[in-house]
Amino acid sequence: MVRRAVCVLRGDSDVTGNIYMVQDDAEGSAVELSGEVKHLAPGKHGFHVHQFGDNTNGCVSAGPHFNPGGCKHGGPTDDVRHVGDLGNIEADCAGIAQVKISDKMVSLTGPNSVIGRTLVVHASPDDLGKGDNDESLKTGNAGARLACGVIGMAS
Repeated sequence: MVRRAVCVLRGDSDVTGNIYMVQDDAEGSAVELSGEVKHLAPGKHGFHVHQFGDNTNGCVSAGPHFNPGGCKHGGPTDDVRHVGDLGNIEADCAGIAQVKISDKMVSLTGPNSVIGRTLVVHASPDDLGKGDNDESLKTGNAGARLACGVIGMAS
């Protein structure tokens, strides 16, 4: 059985997008994320799953990165990272980021499920926990939250 999810990104900025997630039923299979985010400044932008599916106070109500293991912030290929650490997406000169990410830590079922949590696009690049300060190990210094959306099951 293939599981599918979708996230519609909106926020207080002009940034918008749709992200689709697919996961095969096989044990340990990766979640494939794809989609497009528009109206970004050209360059890299932090891209994370946050703890709560709550956008009642804008993207800030989504809380911290989804981190059930209590780990330090890292990059998507690091052994030590938050489940929600998806690294960066990169917008072209027209402000459009094509998203194509495969991640084995994120899941659409079980304890690492991102269903009902919030996906956030940040204003700044994620330093992947390699910055020389405490904030780097929490957020990757990714800055303001430009757009967000709750991840929901799709057909």
